[in-house]
Amino acid sequence: MKFSRSLFFVALLSFLFFSCKKESSEEENAKTSLPNFGNVNLDEIFTKKDRKLEHKDSIVSVLDRYYKNIWEKGDLWGGFLVAKGDEVLYEGYRGFAQANKQEPINDTIALHVASVSKTLTAMATLKLVEAGKIKLEDPLTKYFPKFPYPQVTVFTLLSQRSGLPKYEHFIEKITPAPKELSKKYLTNQDILNLLIEYKPELARTTDTGFMYCNTNYAMLALLIEKVTEKSFPEAMKQMVFHPLKMKHSFIFEEKDTLTAAKSFYQKGPRVYPYDRLDLIYGDKNVYTTPRDLLNFSKALYSKDFLRADLKDRIFEPYSNEKPGVNNYGLGFRMKIFNDHEKLTYHNGWWHGTNSVFAHLQNSQVTIIAIGNKYSNRVYSALALSGIFENLPVEKEKMLKMLNETDTLKQNQGNDSYSE
Repeated sequence: MKFSRSLFFVALLSFLFFSCKKESSEEENAKTSLPNFGNVNLDEIFTKKDRKLEHKDSIVSVLDRYYKNIWEKGDLWGGFLVAKGDEVLYEGYRGFAQANKQEPINDTIALHVASVSKTLTAMATLKLVEAGKIKLEDPLTKYFPKFPYPQVTVFTLLSQRSGLPKYEHFIEKITPAPKELSKKYLTNQDILNLLIEYKPELARTTDTGFMYCNTNYAMLALLIEKVTEKSFPEAMKQMVFHPLKMKHSFIFEEKDTLTAAKSFYQKGPRVYPYDRLDLIYGDKNVYTTPRDLLNFSKALYSKDFLRADLKDRIFEPYSNEKPGVNNYGLGFRMKIFNDHEKLTYHNGWWHGTNSVFAHLQNSQVTIIAIGNKYSNRVYSALALSGIFENLPVEKEKMLKMLNETDTLKQNQGNDSYSE
């Protein structure tokens, strides 16, 4: 009896020792000298009033109906989550992360969010601005003297107003083909080198209007590396992922090609193969989960997220030359219906990935949809914003979507929300 009791205490002490060691190790890994979002306390952002939701049961019923009609009947794969404040109202996962129906998707499987990555890159950049490491008006030539476009600033990159050519396109027009294009994978540095060497024409004059362009955010990732003296994956880990307890999130690198969740063609489904653009980051290549992305959204609601003047600039519209509903802030798309109705979000597409990240400012609701088997129908999740805020256009889309007799035919091939 005494021997058994001694064994029990030995086992208990061992468990406590290794648990403390693990916690200590995690805390040590989370420490960083870089500006970061560690000042945000995720547990103290929302009050009891913030969590209050009228007609909650009815709303959850609508969300359930949406998920069953659109995701289950449409055989979408990936993760879906809707939260009010820090309370998850609805959550669903289906499909697989690897070929041959291996590794069922659940709340710990990180999926590629494609251009939703731009939002996280933008916030890391703004944290460096807040810390005085860079300024919004800084020209990129301050950090990369050979960069051939002196009018391009940090602000014009963030707001998609630089006019830089899209790297996906301009590299294909270089003749003869540069040596970089013979590589298995291009890097952000390769893109910068090609811009410097070949000086392709701007797609439009800098700061004369909005033009969505992945090159902008690929350059911002290089800027983050330059200023932090860390690789972008490491900088994002220290500045964003660890402080916000995004435990399953990472920036995709070549070492992850065998283990990271795959994206698929709709039919088959067949794995969408990697190509030479798949290691360029900043514009894409955040892999995360709905739960982790919810932590990021929660932090964005916090008064401690960024200095007030900087935070206000995130959701200001900067593409006002062409009147209309659609606009862009700093790392966020927005639909501005009038002075009081603004839908703030970002979508993503890359190969077999489609994603939605809606951060509703008035209702403090987060809508996340990450699909890893190509389907435009993932974008329908944005219309759910009409349940929570006075957004008649989105509400009408949602009602039409839910009342369709044959929901599988509704919106097929109609991508009403681009990335």
